[in-house]
Amino acid sequence: MWYDIPMFPIVLAAVSAVAFGTADFSGGKASRRADPVAVTVVSQLLSVPLLLALVLVVPGTPRPVDLAWGLFAGVAGAAGVVLLYRALAGGMMAVVAPVTAITAALVPIVAGLLTAHSPGTLALSGAGLAVLAIALVSLGERGISGAVSPRVVGAALAAGALFGVFFALLGQADEGAGMWPVLAVRVSSIGFGLALAARTGVSLRLGPRVLGWATAAGLLDSAANALYLAAASRGHLSIVAAIAALYPASTVLLALAVDRERLRPAQIAGLGFAAGALVLASL
Repeated sequence: MWYDIPMFPIVLAAVSAVAFGTADFSGGKASRRADPVAVTVVSQLLSVPLLLALVLVVPGTPRPVDLAWGLFAGVAGAAGVVLLYRALAGGMMAVVAPVTAITAALVPIVAGLLTAHSPGTLALSGAGLAVLAIALVSLGERGISGAVSPRVVGAALAAGALFGVFFALLGQADEGAGMWPVLAVRVSSIGFGLALAARTGVSLRLGPRVLGWATAAGLLDSAANALYLAAASRGHLSIVAAIAALYPASTVLLALAVDRERLRPAQIAGLGFAAGALVLASL
């Protein structure tokens, strides 16, 4: 069938990357005006209707292990989102997002190589080129250390590691499970966020302007999760995750267009390498 074409998982992963990056930009904008924990919880609560619709539209029969993968992935993803929003609120978006993606790309690539057969030299070269692209885009005005504080960089790398775990765990769900694992992701991530908000005493009340950005972040993040699950269940985890980890490209472009952030030539070259990685990974 048409969805069994090898190129299809790559397309799904690429579209999920655009959605992830746009969601991060929206969440980062909201987190500059409100607590990142509140933004995370509210945005995810607002995305529940979309996920329920996806479960009804995309048929599937999940096994208990598929739901378990989703639940564990949701906790890792929620913790990563909170850290990412904190970093985005305190640093340059065009730098923080790609720094996060460095570890997000490496974790599932290693996991995929350990749990599945080798996808081939060209495809792995594409994955490696994706990591190089991420590293180049991470260079700020005077390098990473000159663009944001070490604390922000540390939060970004920790968030990336958690996102890598999220990609690796969710990628284990079977194609026959439909969108149920993504709904499980949201159940556990909301539970984690509510527990964190209660423990830290954070209010979940957001202003109208912040609520708009949070809504966009939640809907796009859920759509990206669904697209990634569809891609990972049909393609090789090492490649699909590497392509999905190119999400900083859209965050960077939005930061340039909306916030007027500036890129160095090396960062522009990194975006070009990102395009090359898509081509190699699809072969």
